[in-house]
Amino acid sequence: MLYLHDVWVNWFEGEENGYNVCAFHEWRKEDAIEVLDQTPVLFVEHVVFERIENELLPLPKQLLQDVYNKSYMRKNHERKALEYCFIVTDGMNILAVNTIGYDIPVRKSRIIPRQEQLVYDMVASKTPTIYNWANVELEPAKEYHLYSPAPSEMRGLTRKERQLKQVLYMAMDHLKSNANDAEMRYWCTEWDPDHYMIIQRFSFDQAWEWMFEGIRKGWSAHHGQVGASLIRGQSYLEKLWELEEVSKVN
Repeated sequence: MLYLHDVWVNWFEGEENGYNVCAFHEWRKEDAIEVLDQTPVLFVEHVVFERIENELLPLPKQLLQDVYNKSYMRKNHERKALEYCFIVTDGMNILAVNTIGYDIPVRKSRIIPRQEQLVYDMVASKTPTIYNWANVELEPAKEYHLYSPAPSEMRGLTRKERQLKQVLYMAMDHLKSNANDAEMRYWCTEWDPDHYMIIQRFSFDQAWEWMFEGIRKGWSAHHGQVGASLIRGQSYLEKLWELEEVSKVN
């Protein structure tokens, strides 16, 4: 078994999409950074790594057995074993995982670049361990939606932009639930004023789809302006938006 020591981790909990598990350069001062005293390193096939990174499926039983109580962290000068905590790599990507006692990858973290290189060096001459993911074929194909956008819609965005875009998607969902034709055409025009005359002939569904097709592409200052206006008066979304706007690091 391979091990890495003094591992810095920044846990993102309950994230099924790897793009929300932020790389080291996107960590923020307010993030709760922990240090793992010792952590086993698993070298696995790409398909296994991808499922761990982008799903919340039960992990292979053999994998859980291999790492059971082999990870430790120090707290108040005491060394505490963590049931199922490990670093996993496919030789191209790296992820730290802590199931907090469950059989799914509840907490996920990237690690710092210097330690990433140590992991790559460790597995350079190794062969991936084969883990059989029981019943994974019976799981329905993963579906992306407003609360779990496709990776293509987040590619190339900073942490701040990803978070703001997800708040904007939540506001779009609110518009959809209201189903007000005039309101929808108004916001569609705010997003795309050059097509005002066309938008005025749209049904609610047509206007919503037109606007959504526009906002799902990348991120721009216009996204931010429309999003800030759209969430106004919705206290929960305003709070989420404000938290991202004042963040020190993208």
